[in-house]
Amino acid sequence: MRQHVNPLSSFFQVERDLPAPGELFANPELPLHLDIGCARGFFLLAMANEHPERNHLGLEIRHPLVRAADAQALREERSNVRFLFGNANVSLRRWLEALKPLRLELVTIQYPDPWFKKRHYKRRMVQPELLRWLATAMPADGRLFLQSDVPEVIAQMLEAVAEAGCFTPLDDGQWLADNPLAVSTERERYVLAQQLPVYRRLFSCSAAGEALHNPLAEQPDAG
Repeated sequence: MRQHVNPLSSFFQVERDLPAPGELFANPELPLHLDIGCARGFFLLAMANEHPERNHLGLEIRHPLVRAADAQALREERSNVRFLFGNANVSLRRWLEALKPLRLELVTIQYPDPWFKKRHYKRRMVQPELLRWLATAMPADGRLFLQSDVPEVIAQMLEAVAEAGCFTPLDDGQWLADNPLAVSTERERYVLAQQLPVYRRLFSCSAAGEALHNPLAEQPDAG
């Protein structure tokens, strides 16, 4: 069951100071996996176990889920996974700007709240500006993985990717039949158990995104 919060309410529009990687991880120099909209964090806890060579950070707008997920990570003495509360479209930009350049290796955005009503579309999380922020912290081979079970939502995410202009498809523009991460979210397992379709796309950070690190870098010819 999805529990919505309105990201445009005044409470969630307050920019929050997020702790730096040095305050979160035992080895802050490791490459970073950022899972935006991490919910209770079971996916990210599994990823941290499967990929100890990375740090894993979950960002979630529902505070009770963040408290539960981070408490579990600390209880299990996981040194490479943490969870933070915040609105990605408000609080993430400064954190990414302070992140060591090219440190963000993987970004996952899976099953975001669909906000089905047209008047609520502006509440959807994945926006071009957010994707541009992410690209500034990613290397040219950094990966962006998007997943949803709602066709309208994945279509909107793909429109945002196209408008941002910072990512190149790694999937020939086709839906991925299998999850390339080999770790499923709870929602993904539920949807597949119902024999319903899952829509997945995988991108790499493009030269256009890499150029955001250096505003003086030569931009590709639009023609």
